[in-house]
Amino acid sequence: MIKVIKPGVQLSVQDLGRTGYRHLGVSKTGSLDPYSQIIANRLINNNDNDAVLEITVGLCELTFLCSSVIALHGADLQASIDGEPIYPGWSYNVKANQTMCFNTGRAGLRAYLAVKGGIKTPLIMESRATDLNACFGGLNGNALSAGDILPIDEYINNDFKQTGAITPAKRQIIRVHSSPHSNTLGQEITDTFVNTRFKVSHNSNRMGVRLENAANSLTHTHSLPSTGVSPGSIQLPPNGEPIVLLNDAQTTGGYPLLGTVIEADLHQFAQFRPGDSVKFEYVTIEDAAKAQRKLNGHLEQLKIALKYKR
Repeated sequence: MIKVIKPGVQLSVQDLGRTGYRHLGVSKTGSLDPYSQIIANRLINNNDNDAVLEITVGLCELTFLCSSVIALHGADLQASIDGEPIYPGWSYNVKANQTMCFNTGRAGLRAYLAVKGGIKTPLIMESRATDLNACFGGLNGNALSAGDILPIDEYINNDFKQTGAITPAKRQIIRVHSSPHSNTLGQEITDTFVNTRFKVSHNSNRMGVRLENAANSLTHTHSLPSTGVSPGSIQLPPNGEPIVLLNDAQTTGGYPLLGTVIEADLHQFAQFRPGDSVKFEYVTIEDAAKAQRKLNGHLEQLKIALKYKR
């Protein structure tokens, strides 16, 4: 078991989310940075989809009520175990009654904590992910609170060997599929979009990252019937401030779309902090597929390296 002493800004149980239910209005949810979850799980020989803790900003404290092996990935939120620093990208042995604390960091927003065997909250629609809007999944459908007890399996490894992994490279310019509404918006708006450097708004969350630009040059008066949207869709409200939809976003929307962030780059929005700078470029389907193959190759190299290390 893990006891939550302090939850920090937002602490939740997540996995790779729910698929196959969007036609019923069910959001994907799940880890906003799935590659951090996957790498953390692989470092301790878990399944990729084993549930993890998503720690936002930090400032939380957890006590392990049983022994386990853990791995940390994502943002460096200055974590420690009984006062000894630990770092993202590494696995660690944890003993019963040890306490893990997170301070906060200057780069990145979310860290992911994997424990041996995963967090054992109930499966709902084939996932343990917390849907914070619909209030189901995770532990009672909510962000975690002080005093909550998370079920995990006890695991004692007297022959523990620490393993580590390099984080996939981050990009300075986010790649985007072309917009289905480019003719509606017009060439001037789409050109302005890719030539503008945006700042991440404080008014961002797991539903979407809102972007600001001082020139406010993307305002429009277009109104469209609602259409299906998904994580990565970039909505453009009339105020001209784009919204990059994330895992907890609704399944339909009526704002015109500037495009869709390619799958290989979408995970970076989990780590953007308010005030961070974001720029975009349009790419082809072939470019997107090549980028995904490169990212998948990084994960396959990790799998092979860990296999031979063990």
